[in-house]
Amino acid sequence: MVSLRGAEPDRQRWPEYLRGRASVCKEPRLARYFAAGTLDPQTPIGDATLVALDMETTGLDASRHAIVSIGLVPFTLNRICLAERRYWVVRPPRPLSRESVALHRITHSEVAEAPDLEAIFDDLLAELSGRLAVVHYRHIERPFLNSAIQGRLGEEFKFPVIDTMSLEARIHRQSLWARFRRWLGRPPVSIRLHNSRERYGLPPYQGHHALIDALATAELLQAQVANHYRPETPIGSLWS
Repeated sequence: MVSLRGAEPDRQRWPEYLRGRASVCKEPRLARYFAAGTLDPQTPIGDATLVALDMETTGLDASRHAIVSIGLVPFTLNRICLAERRYWVVRPPRPLSRESVALHRITHSEVAEAPDLEAIFDDLLAELSGRLAVVHYRHIERPFLNSAIQGRLGEEFKFPVIDTMSLEARIHRQSLWARFRRWLGRPPVSIRLHNSRERYGLPPYQGHHALIDALATAELLQAQVANHYRPETPIGSLWS
């Protein structure tokens, strides 16, 4: 079985990894997800079934902090399926800090009445199954979900994503023009979600709401592909 533990995987090996996990996974819900597999790396992005995923958390460290809300928006390059959107508030293991309440506008009473994350696993995994997740900064969504599932189900959970922040970095921080700007002493351009959207003329949205940020991420990928890639671009060159 291919192991992706502690390292970024070879982009082309995600299907092999998921097949391997399906063969050894003991938790039925996760086994079903892994058995569904993922798209072939050569699938054109224009043919891919996608789902934008965003999470709001109590902090940035998956080993110490927790998920408080999750937003999902299914989409393709041609259509955003808002009618199929999903949004959950979940109860973290520790009380929210004052800073977290101010940032996410999720109150103590909301989380007190919310379910534990495990209660929504069936729905969450069903929404992710067979779709390629799209996030803005994979070092939040992937490690936090892995940590939450490992802590509750005792199984590793990793999955391929297209990271719109990473794509923006390729274009605006790793290109020849970006290197030339650094040589001139110019500061790097921001690749935060709202700054990235602004470069493509996308409207400003209020941030730090998981569902709104998921929608914003879906629109951003559509704009990135329209401006810098082609519908024929294979997903294996975009995912991480």
